[in-house]
Amino acid sequence: MTTTLLTIIIVLFVAVAIWQLIKIFDLAQVGASNTQIADDKDNKLNGYLMMGFLAFIYIITILCFWYLGDLPLMSNSASEHGPGIDSLMAISMVVIFIVQTVTQFLLHYFAFKYRGEKGRKALFYADNNTLEAIWTGIPVIVLAGLIIYGLFTWNDIMNVDDQEDPLVVELYAQQFNWKARYGGQDNVLGKANVRLIDLDRANILGVDEGDLNAQDDVIVTELHLPVNRPVLFKMRSQDVLHSAYMPHFRAQMNCVPGMVTQFGFTPTVTTAEMRETEAIKDKVLNINKIRTEKSKELTSNGEEALEPYEFDYLLICNKICGKSHYNMQMKIIVETEEEYNAWMAEQTTFAKSLN
Repeated sequence: MTTTLLTIIIVLFVAVAIWQLIKIFDLAQVGASNTQIADDKDNKLNGYLMMGFLAFIYIITILCFWYLGDLPLMSNSASEHGPGIDSLMAISMVVIFIVQTVTQFLLHYFAFKYRGEKGRKALFYADNNTLEAIWTGIPVIVLAGLIIYGLFTWNDIMNVDDQEDPLVVELYAQQFNWKARYGGQDNVLGKANVRLIDLDRANILGVDEGDLNAQDDVIVTELHLPVNRPVLFKMRSQDVLHSAYMPHFRAQMNCVPGMVTQFGFTPTVTTAEMRETEAIKDKVLNINKIRTEKSKELTSNGEEALEPYEFDYLLICNKICGKSHYNMQMKIIVETEEEYNAWMAEQTTFAKSLN
């Protein structure tokens, strides 16, 4: 409270100081020309400033590409459809960059070239059908191409073929954690409804206890997926709007209260394999360097040191769903079919988990 009050006081003092400086500046201009009409000198200055700002935009763009151009989430996808999403993103970025470069140049250059000059009359077109056709037609064609490409990509992702025997998994969102429910031996999820939640019976997801398909369902807090097998996710929310986001799998779908949404993908890279990639190794090394330095400060104050970071796939919430939204995540482990089956054999079925 004291810090906040002190900050407010400092901001007020700074505002008062700026106000006083402006008054002093205005008093110093007494006797100088105070016309509001721009002359040739003003127009020339503004023209050069426009070109200077254009150079600034280009320099910032080049620096961003140079220092921030490494986009790891456009190069390390771990799902079958991931490369298609990355290609769509890359094409969109290239188109946006070209359009931005050309339009910004024309905007600033024309402001410089056709700046106001005494005695020069502006040329005015009531209309120009050719120009209007060009600046309307080109965006329509480009955007139509991107939209159609995106629709085909989306359809390829969302059309999960039941003949491929996808693993059916429910992702259950609630403030502020995730639960996963597997269909068990029959790979069929039992019916569920939030009105059936019974904490006294440990029925935390509202699964219908009388549904035969629900008896072998498995509820867990850590998501395991077999590599190279299609997975069909059914998603529910208990309270507010959440969004199931799995960045490395290029997957995201809203979890809407009162309805079931779905998303499907095929994981192609196991957790162990992803940990051995050079990009992830560099990331882990960098994070652990930061944690080591931070731990020195913590231990000097008598606090516990930070644990070393190890890469894991994550399911996170991508909707601001409340005060602990930032911490709403669940670990995803992609493993071989044999490892997955061994893990699943150790889990307790829904029927056996009830009190």
